[in-house]
Amino acid sequence: MKKIHINIPNNEYDIILKRGAIHQLANHLDTSRKIFILTDTNIPDVWVNSVSNQCTNSIIYKVTPGEESKSFQTYEQVLKAMLAFHMSRKDLLIALGGGVIGDLGGFVSASYMRGIDFISIPTTTLSQIDSSIGGKTAINVGDVKNIVGAFHHPKKVIIDFDTLSTLSTRHVNNGLVEAIKAGLIHDASLFKLFEQENYIDQLETIIYKSLMMKKRIVELDEKENGLRKTLNFGHTIGHGIEAYYHLEKYLHGECVAMGMLFFLEDETIKQRLMQIYIHMQIEIDTTYDTNKVYELCTMDKKTHKDMISIVRVNEVGSSYIQDIKMIDLKAIIEGGSHEK
Repeated sequence: MKKIHINIPNNEYDIILKRGAIHQLANHLDTSRKIFILTDTNIPDVWVNSVSNQCTNSIIYKVTPGEESKSFQTYEQVLKAMLAFHMSRKDLLIALGGGVIGDLGGFVSASYMRGIDFISIPTTTLSQIDSSIGGKTAINVGDVKNIVGAFHHPKKVIIDFDTLSTLSTRHVNNGLVEAIKAGLIHDASLFKLFEQENYIDQLETIIYKSLMMKKRIVELDEKENGLRKTLNFGHTIGHGIEAYYHLEKYLHGECVAMGMLFFLEDETIKQRLMQIYIHMQIEIDTTYDTNKVYELCTMDKKTHKDMISIVRVNEVGSSYIQDIKMIDLKAIIEGGSHEK
């Protein structure tokens, strides 16, 4: 078992990394509390039932898989289900699933009765690598991602690598894009793992190194006032492409993969990254209306007046933040895309 301790002012919690941990919850939390288990219909019963069977006073609530569940409608439905279960401030929500469940469950727990405890049990590479740590919780408004949310940290994160065994290759690689991003911006040794033929054999190491990188960033800049903005590398245009396709055609990581290509300053790095995408069979060759993608990018949380903060990578493992005019972002989108 490995343990990563997160130490943020007024918030301390552990990330447990252990195969089989999902079947040993009593070692990590009080299973006698009243517990609301939030999950979705795609999560295999073997994981859902294991969690439920260990909790003596619990209810399972399943939402529809995918970004559509990060909506005001689903948010309200979950709150009503918690009220019907008579959840109090002393009770616990477990977010069991991928990034959508973590974001939704975190925001529900942040706002229900002005805040209750929650524990994250991420079951995808995307959620284990990225969204399970840092305290960002959110829902979408229409096609605009994560525009309503709160900073609300879990009391614990339990990562069981066995839960990844039920994922498709596409969904495994979708999450691994966030690890590639982590390597590009802050850890060259992590990026180099993806240049190995058998990168998937290094999965546990990749997840651990990604979390350690994000731990360092979050502890230094919890509320994203500076350094933490580098974690948005590839996300501004990536979110725009994702929204252009109504959060349906491409997965989040695939859109981030496209978005990162716009902000690499060295052609050699770009070619190295393209070879990784080919090896991982990540589709990046797409077309879209650049004007529409730009319009969607103007709704990004990192905009201020006619400026936006972007992240550039000048060498593997090194990145910096640059404030540019929105009109310049439009030129970047037009210059690096296959316009529809």
